Amino acid sequence: MSEESTSQQFINPLLVSAYDAMNSFGADGVFWVREIERLAPKTIIDLGCGTGLLTCELARKGYQMIGIEPAGAMSDIARTKPDAEKVQWIEGGYEKFDGLQADMVLLTSHVAQFFLEDSEWEKMLDAAANALTPGGNIVFDSRTPIFPPYQTWPTEKSPRRVEDSTHGPIDWYYKLLGIENNRVRYQLHFHFINSGERIISTDELIFRSQEEFTKSLEGAGFDVESVYGDWDGSPATPQSEEMIFVASKKQASSDTLK
Repeated sequence: MSEESTSQQFINPLLVSAYDAMNSFGADGVFWVREIERLAPKTIIDLGCGTGLLTCELARKGYQMIGIEPAGAMSDIARTKPDAEKVQWIEGGYEKFDGLQADMVLLTSHVAQFFLEDSEWEKMLDAAANALTPGGNIVFDSRTPIFPPYQTWPTEKSPRRVEDSTHGPIDWYYKLLGIENNRVRYQLHFHFINSGERIISTDELIFRSQEEFTKSLEGAGFDVESVYGDWDGSPATPQSEEMIFVASKKQASSDTLK
């Protein structure tokens, strides 16, 4: 039995192999497929694509997919999935946007909240704007500051169990380490019941407001088209748990072209 700390959920081979069992295709995946069908892009850059669950599903539906993931262990899993051969896989971050062109940049599973520094978030938005065709979309989700997810996460006394087809039952719970301004540090504790393996992942998320996201998008040359508050497509309100942004790259005006 071993125990590891620091951020492990995207790099530890055992956790990565069980990632899909703990993060299955749910209401959010159904929403993304429906919204992408509405927006009708041809080429999509999926930034932080993880194990490629949604990436391969979209490739199966005929979209030209470019999956970009900084964690090599996650990319390795993604490349083994059905229809993975239809995807252009790239290991890295937003710096890999250089030289690419797409109609959509997609960030799911609250990837936006891992951009802890505003400067990095703004650089990513600038890179996305450069890669997108005029009128192209950037879409992403983030939890709202008033509904941080840890309020409903399982605790040590009441862990949550998931079943993995290979590893069997896995119990997990969280411990809050600290809150400073709009950042939350926490630990995720995983217990693989059959093997006895215990792994700790220490992570941090940032919780930006709708106003902060809107300002950063507009500063990068995007118009915010919609902000949904739930996976049912309802508009965001002050009571919403989610902020799901759909923004479009501004098209050059006729005056600019003269």
